[in-house]
Amino acid sequence: MKFTNQAKIARKMPYKQLIKQLYLSQFIFFLFTLGISLFLFDSPSRWLGLFSWKPQQLFFYGVIPGLVVVLIDLVLVRVFPEESFDDGGINEKVFRNASIPHIFLLAAVISISEELLFRGVLQTELGYITASLLFALVHFRYLTKPVLLFSVLVLSFFIGWLYETTANLLTTITAHFLIDLLLGLIIKSKKGKGES
Repeated sequence: MKFTNQAKIARKMPYKQLIKQLYLSQFIFFLFTLGISLFLFDSPSRWLGLFSWKPQQLFFYGVIPGLVVVLIDLVLVRVFPEESFDDGGINEKVFRNASIPHIFLLAAVISISEELLFRGVLQTELGYITASLLFALVHFRYLTKPVLLFSVLVLSFFIGWLYETTANLLTTITAHFLIDLLLGLIIKSKKGKGES
């Protein structure tokens, strides 16, 4: 199966090459976002209008939802068999080998580039459902894992709902960042406990 082959390739790929591929994909998302924005947005001020510094909103619609998602993920990991969450070893390889500051950087880059594209451009222009489905499909390595696929689909619609509710990209970036950061740190901590 094609996804299985991609997982095997990723497992064999040296860590530095995997990280380069990850950054390259995020850079492509960012460039695509900039390019498509030139056609879809009539002015830079429209882009800037998608960001609002509202600390209370960021806390209630960014931080708290991010923590809730991580807690739900921790419960799911205890309920379902370990192989249900195997994405081909990519997340394990990326986060277990990264330093804590690098995990912070990875979470920031991923959350910013993906939220700019999926919520800032696609959801703003194509709608909530289309953007949420596209976000889930981009995580194609989850397509053969029903639990992971369901999780990313629910997460995508949840983050899309946060954007629908707040109309503020900073809230979705905050939630996405916190989810990736905490889950990355959890994966990293497993290495410290002697798991390989």
